[in-house]
Amino acid sequence: MSNKILVIGDSCLDEFVYCHCERLCPEAPVPVLDIISKVSNGGMAANVAENLASLGVNGELITNTDFQSFTKTRYVEFKTNHMFCRIDSKKRVDRITGLQSINLNEFAAIIISDYDKGFLYPEDIKYISENHPITFLDSKSRIGDWAKNVTFIKINEKEYNQSKDYIDSNLHDRCIVTLGEKGAKLGDRVFPTKQVDIMDLSGAGDSFLAGLVVKFLVSGGNIEEGIKFANECAASVVSKRGVSKISGLRA
Repeated sequence: MSNKILVIGDSCLDEFVYCHCERLCPEAPVPVLDIISKVSNGGMAANVAENLASLGVNGELITNTDFQSFTKTRYVEFKTNHMFCRIDSKKRVDRITGLQSINLNEFAAIIISDYDKGFLYPEDIKYISENHPITFLDSKSRIGDWAKNVTFIKINEKEYNQSKDYIDSNLHDRCIVTLGEKGAKLGDRVFPTKQVDIMDLSGAGDSFLAGLVVKFLVSGGNIEEGIKFANECAASVVSKRGVSKISGLRA
């Protein structure tokens, strides 16, 4: 088995339109935005893959081929970084094809980045986790029995509370619950994170997930070391504008 990591899931194009705002519209009580710059980068599963690359890891991405036409556009005031609104251009993407023809054993681990946009169905995730020994899942779907063979689930606190009644006891012990500025939790143990000035939370979960899996592999399967490093990775990006990549860290 190689040291490559496979990321599989739905992707989009994240766009940040930075503006100046100095007046309200005379026709309605809404701000008038003067656009000064625009930044674009791959989002969702594509952002997980880009964070692997930032950590110097050999990763491969399988995602929807039309992801650049699926945009999440945020209009942001440049001075304060206040987000006025987010506009999503497309709600669903086409389902993955040819899943059974992928040689999953080429990869040291598989990251399933399921944003519930249609690329992966629960039975697809079930198939992947049944056919590879090391799988990490981040899913916006409500977790069910189809995820029982996943090695670890990365899930935020709100999503966990929505799914916990549907997760069996064995899977509960493999849920890594992110707690924002409080860090992350596995079972009853909380792993605190370094306190930083938060500029933008966009993409923090993707950075956490990439760092978690990389450190897990480097440490020989030590999930606690993985969580600690993942906290560092998330802290490194939330203090920057937009969807930032992990920088200055190595597992």
